[in-house]
Amino acid sequence: MSFTQEFKQFAIKGNAVDLAVGVIIGGAFGKIVSSLVNDLIMPPLGKILGQVDFRELFIVLGDASFPTLAEAEKSGIPILKYGNFIQTSVDFLIIAFVIFLMVKWINKLKAKEEAKPVAPPTLSDEVILLQEIRDLLKAKS
Repeated sequence: MSFTQEFKQFAIKGNAVDLAVGVIIGGAFGKIVSSLVNDLIMPPLGKILGQVDFRELFIVLGDASFPTLAEAEKSGIPILKYGNFIQTSVDFLIIAFVIFLMVKWINKLKAKEEAKPVAPPTLSDEVILLQEIRDLLKAKS
């Protein structure tokens, strides 16, 4: 088998396609969750905590002092952006929770599907005819 045929077989397999779809949807889902956190969850939380924008929280590792994160970044002095870490952690927790709910829901659907009784396989006309012949021969003996 040539390399191109082998690659086509790999690319067309369900696993590779499923993975590609998962990555694309995951990227879009990540953007939705980031927007949810940044635009809907963190502003009210910041307001409750006294007008805090978590992305602007930082510590300068040096003697200088800067009023904003942008100015501190421009200076080139090392800084700890712990607010960004808080923001990213909230994003992660929301994504993890939603994925947990999705997996739980999928497992529930699988359990329902497994619980359904499996219909017996249908017999072909030839098999039915052979069984009738067998039964007639048994009845004669």
